[in-house]
Amino acid sequence: MKALDELTFDNRFARLGDAFSTHVLPEPLDEPRLVVASNAAMALLDLDPAVAETPVFAELFSGHKLWAEAEPRAMVYSGHQFGGYTPQLGDGRGLLLGEVYNEAGEHWDLHLKGAGMTPYSRMGDGRAVLRSSIREFLASEALHALGIPSSRALCVIGSSTPVWREKQERGAMVLRLAHSHIRFGHFEYFYYTKKPEQQAELAEHVLNLHYPECREQPEPYLAMFREIVERNAEMIAKWQAYGFCHGVMNTDNMSILGITFDFGPFAFLDDFDAHFICNHSDHEGRYSFSNQVPIGQWNLSALAQALTPFISVDALKEALGLYLPLYQAHYLDLMRRRLGLTTAEDDDQKLVEQLLKLMQNSGVDYTLFFRRLGDESAALAVARLRDDFVDLAGFDAWAEQYKARVARDGDYSEVQRRERMHAVNPLYILRNYLAQNAIAAAESGDYSEVRRLHEVLSKPFEEQAGMEQYAQRPPDWGKHLEISCSS
Repeated sequence: MKALDELTFDNRFARLGDAFSTHVLPEPLDEPRLVVASNAAMALLDLDPAVAETPVFAELFSGHKLWAEAEPRAMVYSGHQFGGYTPQLGDGRGLLLGEVYNEAGEHWDLHLKGAGMTPYSRMGDGRAVLRSSIREFLASEALHALGIPSSRALCVIGSSTPVWREKQERGAMVLRLAHSHIRFGHFEYFYYTKKPEQQAELAEHVLNLHYPECREQPEPYLAMFREIVERNAEMIAKWQAYGFCHGVMNTDNMSILGITFDFGPFAFLDDFDAHFICNHSDHEGRYSFSNQVPIGQWNLSALAQALTPFISVDALKEALGLYLPLYQAHYLDLMRRRLGLTTAEDDDQKLVEQLLKLMQNSGVDYTLFFRRLGDESAALAVARLRDDFVDLAGFDAWAEQYKARVARDGDYSEVQRRERMHAVNPLYILRNYLAQNAIAAAESGDYSEVRRLHEVLSKPFEEQAGMEQYAQRPPDWGKHLEISCSS
C-alpha cells in the first residue's frame, strides 16, 4: 500500500493543451475536516486506508495542498440541457487535479468537485455544499456495489466555509475518480465551434486511451461509437432494472465511457412509479424514470451528430439502431434474474410488464418486493406478498403464471433459489430519506451516520446484523422529498 506522497501521476488530458482545458488552482476551504472516505475507492489508487485520518489528507482534498506532479485543469465542453443546446459549459466548480496510475496499470482521474470558481463558472460561485457532496459520494459507491457502472468517490471533506444556496450552508469538496471525465459535450463543443483539428485530436485521445481495441477494426471511430452505444444501453438497463433515476440526463452529464456520472437530484424508486420525476426543476418530466430509455437514445443521437466528421451518417444511424435491442436484451436478462429465472421464454417480457403494472397501481415497494420474492419458495413468497396489492384478482392471475414459469425453469431447492435471488436483489438501497438523515446529522457535525450508511450500502445484497432500520419502507415524509440541481 502507498502513502499519499507516493502516487504516480501521468496527466494525459492536461497534455492536450489550453484548447481543451484551463489551468486553475483550487480555492481552499476553511477548517477542512474528513467527513467520510471509501476504503474501496482508496484501494484503486493503492492507498493505505489509514492515510484518510491524517491531516494532510484533508489538506490535499480541500485545496490547501497539491502534489508537485498535479496539474489542476478545468475542462471546457458544451451540451444539450433539457433539450436545448448551450454553446459553452465546462467545469464550473470542478478541477481535474491530474491522472494517477496504480500498480495494475490503470489510470484514474482525480477530480475535485467544489474547488472554487473557474472560467466556466458562469454565474456560479464554484462551490459545492455538504449535502450534495455527501449525496454524490454515497451514490457513486452504492451504484458500484450494485454492479451499475459509475464514477467512484474517494472522500468528502467538510469545512466552515459559508456557501449560499436557498439558505446559508457549509462548503465541501468530493474527490471523484473515473478513468476519464470526457463527456458527450466535449465532442459537441468542438463540433459546433467548428474546430476540426481539436475535435480530431480529442477523438484520437479517446480512441487510443479508452477504446484501443477498436483500432483493430476497419473503421475505428465507428467501432468506438458502437461500443459507446452498447455501454450506455447496458448502463441504462441496469438503472431501470434497479429503479435508479438520474434526474439530469443532459449530454454534458453523459460519460464517454458509459458510466453513471455527475450526480444531482438522483433517486432510487421507493414505491414503483414508472412516471416518477426525481428533479423538482424538471417540470415537463423530460428525465422521468420511464423516459430515461428514450433520452439515452436521444443523447447518443446528439453525440452521433458531433461525430459526423469521422463517420458516415448511414453508419451512425445503423449503430444507433443497436441501442434499443441491446437495452431490451440487457434489461430482460436482469429482470429474469431478479425473478429467479435461469432460462429464457418468449413470454418473459409480458410477465415482467404485467408485474410492473400491478406494482404501479398498488404502490408496491420496488426493492423490497423482489427481495422478499426470493426469501422462500415461489408459492409461499407470492402468498405472503399478496396483501401488498390492491388488485388481488390481477395479482393472483400473475402469481399463477409466475409459479408455473418457475416450475418450468428447473428443479431448485429453496436454499438455491434464495441464494441466487438474494445475490441480485439488494436488501439495502440509497433511499432519499436515509441520505437526508445522514446529511442532517453531518450538518450538525456528526459524521457517524454518513459513515454507517456508506458501510451498509457497500454490501447491499448481504443481510447485516443490527441494520434492520436501513431495510425498511420509508416513512411517508421520506417518499416525497424534493431534490433540486442546487449544490
